[in-house]
Amino acid sequence: MTITLHDLRSTAASTFGWEDLRPGQERAMEAVLAGRSVLCVMPTGSGKSAIYQVPALTLPGVAVVVSPLIALQHDQAESINETSGSVRAYVINSGMRKTELDAAWDAAADDDEATRAKFLFLAPEQIARDDVATRLRSLDVSLVVVDEAHCVASWGHDFRPDYLQLGHLLRDLRVPVVALTATASHPVQTEIAERLHLAGHAVIVEGFDRPNLTLDVVQHVDGAEKERAVRDQVLALEGPGLVYTATKKSANALAAELQERGRRADVYHAGRLKKERQAVHEGFLDGSIDVVVATTAFGMGIDKPDVRFVLHADISDSLDSYYQEIGRGGRDGLGSRAILHYRPEDLSLRRFFAAKSVNRTRLRELFAFLAARGKPVTVRKLKELSGLPPRKLAGLLNLLVASGAVGDGVKGYRARRMSTSDAVEAAVGQAERRERIDRSRVDMARRYAETRGCRRQFLLAYFGEELPGACGNCDNCFRQEQAGTVPESAGAGAASQADVPFEVDTVVEHPEWGRGTVMGYEDGIITVLFGSVGYKTLSTELVEEKELLATVPSGS
Repeated sequence: MTITLHDLRSTAASTFGWEDLRPGQERAMEAVLAGRSVLCVMPTGSGKSAIYQVPALTLPGVAVVVSPLIALQHDQAESINETSGSVRAYVINSGMRKTELDAAWDAAADDDEATRAKFLFLAPEQIARDDVATRLRSLDVSLVVVDEAHCVASWGHDFRPDYLQLGHLLRDLRVPVVALTATASHPVQTEIAERLHLAGHAVIVEGFDRPNLTLDVVQHVDGAEKERAVRDQVLALEGPGLVYTATKKSANALAAELQERGRRADVYHAGRLKKERQAVHEGFLDGSIDVVVATTAFGMGIDKPDVRFVLHADISDSLDSYYQEIGRGGRDGLGSRAILHYRPEDLSLRRFFAAKSVNRTRLRELFAFLAARGKPVTVRKLKELSGLPPRKLAGLLNLLVASGAVGDGVKGYRARRMSTSDAVEAAVGQAERRERIDRSRVDMARRYAETRGCRRQFLLAYFGEELPGACGNCDNCFRQEQAGTVPESAGAGAASQADVPFEVDTVVEHPEWGRGTVMGYEDGIITVLFGSVGYKTLSTELVEEKELLATVPSGS
């Protein structure tokens, strides 16, 4: 039986009530029907889940969905089951009872297409388990979905070592892969494709702009004054809304103050019990909680369309994180405010978080063990023999693989021909490179907070997207319009191509920092994302005068 785009449209209408599919959604679905993998970069709230849900319900077999948060897995599964009117989606994770896990696996292996599970939601650490991977290989899998796909890239702001095991499984299953993310610049897209072995895949980028979000930054000097200002503004804003803080302590304090003043607020962070977090999650969705004060642990995958404000009491660790968090506002297309309360001293905390520590002893022991074996070793065997926690082992392996000291093949991990000391130094150098990149992200967040130009142009340029002219919907644009002046521009789109030496997304070479990608321009400054040092800003005039950058020929 041949499945057509008409069949997908029928499923979308009859099951989900979607009479029309967006162009990006249709292009992605067509690629899946043709047996191609797809990398989709779409703004938060743009309907990325439809790209896999509609084909999965139409195609024979079960879709395997790898998702990083257990709460998100359950939300998505429950939504699918409620919409379809039957249990077609199951969750498999370490927090479930054996009877529940058995029921999920049995449903996925059912020979009857009418009753078979159509979706299996798994956390990435499940994929690393040999028994889980073996059971998945025995199933009739229609496609594999990698949600929050930027987590697989070391360039990504939220890199997770557990995602590294996906490549092996995907090569074995030989089915289309749908990789989804809201935050992936061109270099991150390239690494995602490499890590997941997406040969001949389609890339669909729908743009990063969310014009219904009003961008605003409130500057502060004194910490106590900032705390009062945050509290007073949240009390004055109409909800529902989200407030993000840097620490659990500050989240608890702010939520308590809001509650004392009659606001229906609660707090969400990793320090609370699972059942308490779930209650906050459900309360925010059903409207009994109006404001959630949280660390970054809250919000991923939250499908609440009417969030009217997203306020940051502290600056985020990167614009990648900030963009993803503010994207939870205004999913209904109506106006929503994205407010950042900024104090330069707060950057020191973010720089502290960006610092990485490397256990040289563990690296030395792991590489020496692999070298002594002289043949590939599976992850399962390494877990048994090393005694390391899974995440710690995955992190060490990733450093050794990324630095070239260890090969990552189908049969397992194998040490390269080099000395143990050289392998350790290479891995440490890789960790230091990541730290430089993370610190550069903190610096870009600072520049966003301190820019005098259009904030939307700056934010979009960070992701390599041009906006032709000031947005008119950020505090800097409002301020300059009220003063009767033309808003300053912060992106390359405001200048003609003759005014800039390189187009956005051009790959360039620097004599010291190597290759990088041109991300954008601001007031005579060019921003380049380098693989060795992260984001760097250079004077456009100096770049041209000293010939500091050279275009890298395509394909070289």
